[in-house]
Amino acid sequence: MSDKADPNPYTLRPADAGTGDALRDVETELSKRWPENKLEPSLDRIEALMDILGQPQRSFPSIHVTGTNGKTSTARMIEQLLNTFELRTGRYTSPHVESVTERISLDGVPISPELFVEVYRDIEPYVQMVDTQQPVPMSFFEVLTGMAYAAFADAPVDVGVIEVGMGGSWDATNVIDAAVAVITPIGLDHTDKLGGTTGEIAVEKSGIIKTGSVAVVAQQQLDAAQTILRRAVEVDATVAREGMEFGVIRREVAIGGQLMTLRGLGGEEYEDVFVPLHGAHQAQNAALALAAVEAFFGIGGARGGQLDVDKVRQAFSGVASPGRLEVVRRSPTILLDAAHNPNGAQATVAAIGEAFGFTRLVGVIGTSGDKDVAGLLEAFEPILAEVVITQNSTHRAMDVDALAALAVEVFGEDRVQVEPRLDDAIAAAVTLAEEEGDLGGAGVLVTGSVITVGEARLLLGRKSR
Repeated sequence: MSDKADPNPYTLRPADAGTGDALRDVETELSKRWPENKLEPSLDRIEALMDILGQPQRSFPSIHVTGTNGKTSTARMIEQLLNTFELRTGRYTSPHVESVTERISLDGVPISPELFVEVYRDIEPYVQMVDTQQPVPMSFFEVLTGMAYAAFADAPVDVGVIEVGMGGSWDATNVIDAAVAVITPIGLDHTDKLGGTTGEIAVEKSGIIKTGSVAVVAQQQLDAAQTILRRAVEVDATVAREGMEFGVIRREVAIGGQLMTLRGLGGEEYEDVFVPLHGAHQAQNAALALAAVEAFFGIGGARGGQLDVDKVRQAFSGVASPGRLEVVRRSPTILLDAAHNPNGAQATVAAIGEAFGFTRLVGVIGTSGDKDVAGLLEAFEPILAEVVITQNSTHRAMDVDALAALAVEVFGEDRVQVEPRLDDAIAAAVTLAEEEGDLGGAGVLVTGSVITVGEARLLLGRKSR
């Protein structure tokens, strides 16, 4: 048994003590670098690392995904489609739910802790070279991005599915030259870094659209749409717009998810497509993913065409998105959802109303301090009978008393309970949910942050895939 202290008990660890120690050492080294929420907008450091490593990101074609909400779910759907069409994929997403190894996946499976450590140690000397040559050392996210591209080149993969960390233009992932750029709905998030309007934020997001590529774009606010189209014209990219070139034709609630008819880029319909995820936003993500894969295969426009419908159905039926309206317990039902901004919360509220028949729903909320927390609480207020305020174990967590003060303003003092420990908060919420006596209609929603949801997932015994 390892005698090393674990700085975070809410992290999924390998069963083997030696591997666990090695992974913990790597995480400790990475944690000393600038965190993901501290940025110096430049591609100089990641470009320098790519040069030293021999441009690994150029060894595979890629699909690049940005936006405010839905990026990870859309990336997972793209990956599942490509895997079903027998392409080997490398997926890079962030943040992770339970273990840092989830961020780098091969063929839909997170790389092993052993491989994660091996890749880090392989590139570590070159990272240190870049650190000495640059005014600012490489950040946590930049190093992970370098690891992902190195792992994908070494595998090798047939295609990379790459999710932007923040923004787009100067995000570390943007050293790829993606044939397909996907932009999910843009909302107000990270406004201190990206801009105060959706149009300003779209300037950064649209920076992933490269010359001659195809931009697959979700429905947007007018200023964001105009900005994206302007960028596409500048770089001579083709634009496929949700609601025009592709989209959701019909959808209906089904047991365990929803049944959809999607229209693809070739104008053909894909009927009876089941996805085991809830909400109109997940149907939108599915339409984006399908259009992205069609564009990657050259379908659409004057060429027309359609992917094999049976394979499309097979792919979507196997999609999973941990921590996105995920049911982890019954009697009472416990839902985990990683909504962390007002737009995400609004989508979650709509999906819960559509797919679940709760008579009493209690929230467990723990947020990060750099979000529009008041807006998130206001979005959840209509569906939550009471809330238990808590915090996750990371330095980014909002102080529980400060969060409780905001919650009292939104919910009123009688509807707010405070439990600083997440395990105690979940237990208290279950008790509150059961007070009505109708277990069939009682529920608990754990939300506010991907980190909070990941820690709850571990406490409740789920494992990410």
